[in-house]
Amino acid sequence: MDRLTSMDVFAKIVASGSFAGAARRAQLSPTVVSKHVQSLEKWLGVRLFNRSTRRIALTEAGEAFLERCTRILSEIDAATGAAGELQTTLRGKLRVSAPGAFGSLQVAPAIVDYMAQNPDINIQLDLNDRYVDILGEGYDLAVIVGHLPDSTLTARRLAPIRFVTCAAPTYLERRGTPQHPSDLRHHDCLQYTGFLWTPHEWRFLTPDGEPLVVQLQPRLASATMALRNAVVRGAGIMQGPVYTVAEDLAAGRLVSVLDDYTVPEFSVYAVHAQGRHPSAKLRSFIDLLSARFKPRPPWDLLTA
Repeated sequence: MDRLTSMDVFAKIVASGSFAGAARRAQLSPTVVSKHVQSLEKWLGVRLFNRSTRRIALTEAGEAFLERCTRILSEIDAATGAAGELQTTLRGKLRVSAPGAFGSLQVAPAIVDYMAQNPDINIQLDLNDRYVDILGEGYDLAVIVGHLPDSTLTARRLAPIRFVTCAAPTYLERRGTPQHPSDLRHHDCLQYTGFLWTPHEWRFLTPDGEPLVVQLQPRLASATMALRNAVVRGAGIMQGPVYTVAEDLAAGRLVSVLDDYTVPEFSVYAVHAQGRHPSAKLRSFIDLLSARFKPRPPWDLLTA
């Protein structure tokens, strides 16, 4: 039998003064209550009660065990209450993983706002341009952009991620503007390498919705903001996520090209291992991210 349950039954017998009273408190049959006591006595190797037809009394060993048993059950109640409080209150620590560029540009500002609203929560943000092992590496939440890995983790889609093909006006003045994706073979191309993007391939959808893949040899490939800095300085044509260059497109520092040939979208997800009932702090943080990125991501609004 479960020893903690047996200890709880034992304490109820003492408190009620009888096996029958303990049975009523624990909503068990008298037979089951007796079996719990027998299990404890067998485990401890001592008698806990002196029994008579009218009353029960603790043995010396029973009195010593009751003192420790009461203390243990009290600690368990306190631990259970503390765990339940963490599950329902906005307090404690969250460890979050996010891709480098998206984490810096979008997740970090959201965290600042969340901490201002919840002063009893501390957050550790790790930027990783890889799929992290959420359970193995101890993360409460991973923000993932791209395809979800096959797993039993719980995922919530936060927003679409659009891609754009763009360049600085100075580069286009110098090298010309491509009219068809095949023209990119004659340009300096800067490739974003995150989200399981296949090296040396730029993917498009034709105006008819047909997939089109262009094989290229990029001059620069990176999953960081270094790519954005390079394209703004006129180093070439970039194909990358809109959120990295939205402000530059809105300000005219960059212009989009090949607008008739869209790039397949990805999505950003909040992924965690706490099943359908995450803690209040995790649930509230995911809700904040979702509200921040919907119904249309702020980086898309800049380029509307």
